[in-house]
Amino acid sequence: MNPDISVILPTYNRTRPLVAAMASVLAQSYGDLELIVVDDASSDDVATVVNGFSDARVRYIRREKNGGAGAARNTGLAAARGRLIAFQDSDDLWLPGKLERQVAFFDALADSVRVVIGGKIVYGRDPEFRYGAGKVAHAPPPDGRLRLDEDQLGHLLSENRISVQNALFRRDCMPDLHWFDECLRANEDWEFAVRLVQHTTVFEDIEPVVLGFISADSISTNRRRQLMGEFRILRKNRRVLALRRLDRSRLRIGIAIGLYNSGKKRSAMRFLLAGLRDRPANVASVVRSLVRRLGRVLVNTSLASPQPHSE
Repeated sequence: MNPDISVILPTYNRTRPLVAAMASVLAQSYGDLELIVVDDASSDDVATVVNGFSDARVRYIRREKNGGAGAARNTGLAAARGRLIAFQDSDDLWLPGKLERQVAFFDALADSVRVVIGGKIVYGRDPEFRYGAGKVAHAPPPDGRLRLDEDQLGHLLSENRISVQNALFRRDCMPDLHWFDECLRANEDWEFAVRLVQHTTVFEDIEPVVLGFISADSISTNRRRQLMGEFRILRKNRRVLALRRLDRSRLRIGIAIGLYNSGKKRSAMRFLLAGLRDRPANVASVVRSLVRRLGRVLVNTSLASPQPHSE
């Protein structure tokens, strides 16, 4: 008999936190699951770590070539047998009752809702996206909760509220099981979320269900890779965005600011002008955003500077 839930856990050279990540899945009160660990061509001995679990629910798949988190998740999806799909990351921990809570929401919600998401407590950054030890944030911010009765596509085009390890998906929430863009090494979850809400409705529960940890090598700190994800959102949703010029304007302006901060001033100007052509009134929001970002840079510079100290 097939398991009710397929949990897909991609990993690449992270054997140290992998044990705890797997254990947080296998200890869930809702135990009708399979845990598919997808080794994305690691040089570490992931197989030995996985085989250390004497649990028949664990499955191990090794990819011969490294493809990134999106490709590894797609590999897991191709092997999944459950009616529901969940994802775990190799350096995160699920909180107890995560699956039981989200399955209960599915039982109470309309059939049109095929995705349930929750919150995450993130260690290693603060709500203003300043990274470092001792910082913590509730992500995504609870005050921006995704509502069932709103324009969810518009909301997700302005901010991504779906971290896949926080979510539980019905298998039929997308037309096929090739969910993630394998060209991306960051922001693949946001690109996926934008396409996802064009097929289904998402219910957001703000209660945290995951503990996340940002390390020095976390993809979320790589701005260049994040920008590639934003480019793909623009490119793959051209038809939709042609009818949503306000949303397209915001995306273009966001990319312009990211390019400017990366030192690519000419490209930044092209995207900024294109964004303002879509929505000239957005010039005020551009100014506000630049002021906020300048404030973050000044704060981070101050924190990074040597501080006086007493002997």
